[in-house]
Amino acid sequence: MPAPAHLDPRLLRAFVTVAEELHFTRAATRLYVAQQALSRDVRRLERELGTELFVRTTRQVTLTADGERLVPYARRVLAAQEALLAAFGQVRPLLVDLNSPGLGTPRRVLHRARELAPEHELMARYESGLTGAAGELLAGRIDASFGRFAGLDPALRRQLAHRIVRYEPMAIVLPEDHPLAALREVPLAALAGETVYAGAGNPRTPEWTDLARRLFEGRGIEIAAPAPLAVGVEEFQRVMARTRCPVLAVVDFPPMPGTVGRRLVDPVPVSPVSLVWRKGAAHPGLEALRRAADEVGREEGWLRVPDGGWMPEADRLACGD
Repeated sequence: MPAPAHLDPRLLRAFVTVAEELHFTRAATRLYVAQQALSRDVRRLERELGTELFVRTTRQVTLTADGERLVPYARRVLAAQEALLAAFGQVRPLLVDLNSPGLGTPRRVLHRARELAPEHELMARYESGLTGAAGELLAGRIDASFGRFAGLDPALRRQLAHRIVRYEPMAIVLPEDHPLAALREVPLAALAGETVYAGAGNPRTPEWTDLARRLFEGRGIEIAAPAPLAVGVEEFQRVMARTRCPVLAVVDFPPMPGTVGRRLVDPVPVSPVSLVWRKGAAHPGLEALRRAADEVGREEGWLRVPDGGWMPEADRLACGD
């Protein structure tokens, strides 16, 4: 591959985006450009490099050997460009998805990151689920999110990086007059015969439903059928009062009127929460977020699996446990 005298970073960004999507229409949508303009930029880069970077057919787009070889170099160039702009104060806000308002783990990490990098703007977003957020991460519309990394589709995981933040104990949210609400902790066996809401049918949170399915398997606990997503405290309270269905949650789930949260035990199921970002992303605020995750996790003992802890083997492997 001959080396040109100059490469426009815009062409490299077009190339990397197509390499990540392997689809010109989706890549153009991510970059907010017309597909024809994106195709022209990729062809221009191929001319300047003197090689084909993609194999295009009517059915699919794949990288050539030279395209595969270029990807890591192009990402480093784009990261260096962002770092240069940051050094001269031209830094855009870092957009951090906290999943849902009130969830304690991501909120505490974001607050610490703001303390570590007060010169940068770190703004919260709420995408309600890591699967839903993954598309936004790859499109560049958010910069980081939190959730169960092992529950993502493998094709998504290959394009994302993650760092485990917390093995968060799981809980059950009950109507305050439910018989199990009198217990301080709820053994999993006590849920036998119950139907528990775990987000079934929500396209933004299948990783959570999958975790519930693995936890309930063989224990006589049913997952509630898909239902319209209740957004906001009032809607959550209204739907729960009507269905009286327990809800699978985590210990830091925000209090809701008319309900009680009880930690699950025997065993103690944990939800592995990771900080997740797009591979090759560069932003000084992102480094502060990673440092914050490490610091808060260490201080709070978040990276220790509780005695009697349970999690799927896939999560142990994904988190390096």
